[in-house]
Order: sequence, then structure tokens, then C-alpha cells
Amino acid sequence: MTVLEQGQIQIHTENIFPIIKKAVYSGHEVFLRELVSNGVDAINKRRMAAISGDCQEGDQGKINISINRDRQTITISDNGIGMTADEVKKYINQVAFSSAEEFLAKYKTEKNAIIGHFGLGFYSSFMVAKRVEIQTLSAKEGSEPVLWQCDGSPNFSLNAGSRTEAGTDIILYLMEEELEYIEPARIRSLISTYCDFIPVAVCLDHEIINKREPLWRKNPRDLTDHEYVEFYRTLYPFQGDPLFWVHLNTDYPYNLQGILYFPRISGRTDWDSGEIRLYCNQVFVSDSIKEIVPRYLLPLKGVIDSTDIPLNVSRSALQTDRRVRSISGFLVKKIGDQLKNLHHTQPNRYAEIWSALAPFVKIGAMEDDKFAAQVIDLVLFPTISRMNHDSKETKNFTTLSNYCTRLESTEEKKILYCTDEIAQAGALSIWKSQGKEILLADMLIDAQFIPWLEYRNTDLKFQRVDAEIDESLQDDEENDDSKVGAEKDHLLKLFKVAINDDKVTIQVQALKGIATPAALILLPEQMRRISDMGALMEQRLPNLPDYHILMINRKHPLIKTLAKLDTEVYQELANNICRHVYEIARLAVGGLESNQMVDFQKHSCDLIGSLMERLS
Repeated sequence: MTVLEQGQIQIHTENIFPIIKKAVYSGHEVFLRELVSNGVDAINKRRMAAISGDCQEGDQGKINISINRDRQTITISDNGIGMTADEVKKYINQVAFSSAEEFLAKYKTEKNAIIGHFGLGFYSSFMVAKRVEIQTLSAKEGSEPVLWQCDGSPNFSLNAGSRTEAGTDIILYLMEEELEYIEPARIRSLISTYCDFIPVAVCLDHEIINKREPLWRKNPRDLTDHEYVEFYRTLYPFQGDPLFWVHLNTDYPYNLQGILYFPRISGRTDWDSGEIRLYCNQVFVSDSIKEIVPRYLLPLKGVIDSTDIPLNVSRSALQTDRRVRSISGFLVKKIGDQLKNLHHTQPNRYAEIWSALAPFVKIGAMEDDKFAAQVIDLVLFPTISRMNHDSKETKNFTTLSNYCTRLESTEEKKILYCTDEIAQAGALSIWKSQGKEILLADMLIDAQFIPWLEYRNTDLKFQRVDAEIDESLQDDEENDDSKVGAEKDHLLKLFKVAINDDKVTIQVQALKGIATPAALILLPEQMRRISDMGALMEQRLPNLPDYHILMINRKHPLIKTLAKLDTEVYQELANNICRHVYEIARLAVGGLESNQMVDFQKHSCDLIGSLMERLS
């Protein structure tokens, strides 16, 4: 065999191969992606050069991966442009010099057809191989085949090759610890992960593996809803159908295509890393794109494909720069526009899926002022109201601005809201009985969203239904003020003695409404918010604050009877009834701990037993 040349690879960083193996790439498996990407580049280069008359035109582009178990090798072959001996020396021996950059300088018309911009892709081979050979023949007329060999050290040999057709074979002699890559199932899986949408056939032992059908590259007008849904099911099997999607396509000021899907939120939703897949010219790069997509959109799914998103040398991490921020802003705007379009053109559908959209929209509005400006009028609240004329309860959706237009003209606009229809049922029934409209804010995020809304709208005051009972809910039809006053004082004294807790403020009022309970717990708005925030900081569920108000409904039959009870004779019974009324009010708002529930059950049975004894 004639030796053409021997020498050392020109390396600008000392001992670069250990760096490549351990630091440059995040996982060894990406070697296949890099080598296939190089093959696609070579095929595209040959096509473009042939158009210019600089080389022979080849057959339909194809990449084949073959496995030799006996030799423990993997060979990645392409029928692309190939290389001459001088090109091998220039592009392979000089690490970090990408042939794509120089090629683009000559053929500028189809920049997006070239994947590689990073130079080190080929050297990812040495993460899995102890020795690498390149058999290559340039498509340029009169070229001779070349064999390049390297054992992972800076030393190489360049000899006459044996390839008879234009193209390149990369032959990897695998390390013992990397023999998993001679398993066909493993290679098939890697092709499906990284190369499924490459526009060139990728074969394993001459069987085509990849789909080559990137839906995001098609014109949205040519696609049906069924095709969008089927593509989603392909990407994310067994995860249900998406709520809706946004098709992205722009070529200025950057090139970007993609499809983003709004999934149905579940307990498995990832708000930290995300599941959007990043591609570069249809080559899978990463599914961790926190630098591109704002945190509140990370639970979205789908594909983003761009040659203008800057990658590091291995394409395994993203660099944050001005283009990334611009792309992020573009994505946010497109999503906001789609939400606005859905809200205006399909209001019923929008309301139907609102509960799934709400976390995205509310968190996004709180974290991003520009997004907030887009969506603030798209935030929906279910409303609860009871119309006076037929006492029929209705539940609809409303925006905050529409709710405000229905408020009575007062100096201070008070927004009534409820976070739990069961726990706040007592107070809720009073407001509903008066025909009031109440917003339902029962999502976990609403504990932060309501204060944020109040901060943005300083003329509005948000009040939970159990925060206070204003004068409009108190029955002012009293015939004998002095008699009423004496009864109030008597009931107040009874409950204070029975409860014996200075942290509980006791109030006695005659409350409107037929279904109004005997007593209810009130939690002043700001005090409750502080308590809820403390629970959030400590990562626990909010409990009943020690300081709260016990509102006694003087019009309730039980309280009326209690007021008439001869306490000189039945003092113990009166105390037991007062404590029982208080415990029922606490129970209604979830204010009894598990050990207190046991005491409540015992006390209830004892109270009923004592009453039955008196009747016997």
C-alpha cells in the first residue's frame, strides 16, 4: 500500500480528544446524529455543486448504516460529494474548522440546506470508537479515493483508498464499553430519535428507517386538523389529543418553522424542562429548550426547527443571545395571537377548554408584561349567581372587564369571588340570595393571580365571599331596637364564655337569606392572604388562621331558641350548644384537624344524648 502522507492533526487545544469525549457532548449516542448530519450535508453539497457544473450529479441521496458484529464496527455511508486528499487534510485534520462554512461562502443560495456549522461533529466518533477510518472519493472529475485513519491520538495516516463511487464511508471500530451500538435495535432507536425527519433516506442495512415527513415544513393551508392531531399522536403517543395548535413559519429576521401544541394539563405536566423538541434543519437537537421558550410555555409540546438558533459546538446545549430573546418574543406573540383568535372566533370552544389553558395564561401574564398585555382580556372566570325572579342558579363565563360593567355604580368597585364552593357554601349562599354575581377562582394559581390582578387594577377591590358581611346582607327590619340589643348582648356573652378564646372575634347579626347557616367563619381578606402565602412558602395546605371571626346568625331558628333558653337552669346545655355551633362552622371551612374531628364526633353524640335524656 502506497503511503501518501503521515503527520499530526492540527489541534488548537491541547489534548482535545478527552475534552470531546467527556465535555463537549452531553451523551455518547449523539455521534450517530453528527455523522448522519455530515452525510446529509455531503449529499446536499453534491446536488448544489452539480447544478453549478462543479461535479458529477449523483443518484438519489441516501445514507446507509451497516453493522459488522465480527469486526465490532459501524459504518456510516453516504453518496454525497466526498473529499479529495487535500480536503481531508483541510477539513478533517484541522479540528474545529467546518467545511460547511467555506462551502456556504461559495454557494450562498441555499444556506438552509446545510446542517453543519460546528466543525467538531465528525470527532464525536471518538466518544465510542477506538479507531476511525474514512474511505472517501470526491465527485469532482479525476479524483482519486482516499483512506484516512486515526486511533484517537493526534496522529493520523492518509493513504490511497478503495472506494469506487463518489461518497464517504465512516468506519468506527467500537470500544469494548460501547458495544451496545452494534445492536440493530439500538441503532434503529437512535435513527428514529435524531434522524426521523431528515429529508434523505436513512437506512439500516439498506432498510429505510426514517419517516422523512416533517409536517411543520408544509403549508398550513394544505393541512387538515386530522393531520395535525395524527402528527401529535406520533410525537407523544398515549397522551390524548391536543386542545389546539399554532403553526410557526417565518424567514425574517430569522428562519424558524414549527408546530406548538397546547396539551391537556395533567399531574405529569413538566413546568421545569419542557417537552418541545428542537430541530436544526430537521435534525433532532434537544428536548430541553429552557433558553428559548419562557417557563410558562414549557408544558407546551411540539417542534421548533431553526438554523438561526445558536448552538454550541455539539448542538447539545443552547446559548442565550439576542436572537434567542427575539425568537422567544416571536413565539410568545404567535401564541397570544392564536389565543385571541380562538377567543373571538370560537368563544364556546375557548370556554370549554379554558380550565386547561388557564395555568399557561395566568402564569404567563404574571411573569411577562408583554404577554399580559396580549391576554389580559382573554382571562375567563366562571361566575355563580342566583337570579331573584326564579331563584334559579346559573353558571357562565365572564372576563373581568365584562364583570365590572355589570357592577353597580359605586365609588369602590368590589369584585366578589369564591375559591371553594363547598367550604365557603354558607357565605356564598348569602350573597347568592341577594342576586350577587360571584367569580369562581378555584385554581391553585388563583391564590397568586387575584393579588396580581388587584395590583394591576388599583380601582378594584377583590373580596372573597367569606371575608366580611357588609350591611347589604344584614336584615335591618327590627321592631324593638332595645330588645334586639339585649338579645345580641346575651348571645355574645354565651358564645364568649363557651368558646373562651380571645383570638376568635364573635359578632351577632340578623342575616338575609333562607338557607343562611346558624353561624359561619369569616376571614378578613388581607389577614387570610398573609396566612395563605405563609402556607405556600412552607409548602403546605392553608389551614384556619387562629385569628378569625365567628358570625352568629340571630335569625336562624337554632339561635333564636338558644337566646330564649333559661341559662340559669341550663347553663351547661347552653355552653355545649354554643361550642357545637362553633365547631360546625369550623368544620364547614375545613378548620378541624383529624384529632379534633374525633372530639367533635364524641361531643355531638354527648350533646344529642343529653337532649334526649331531657325529653324522656
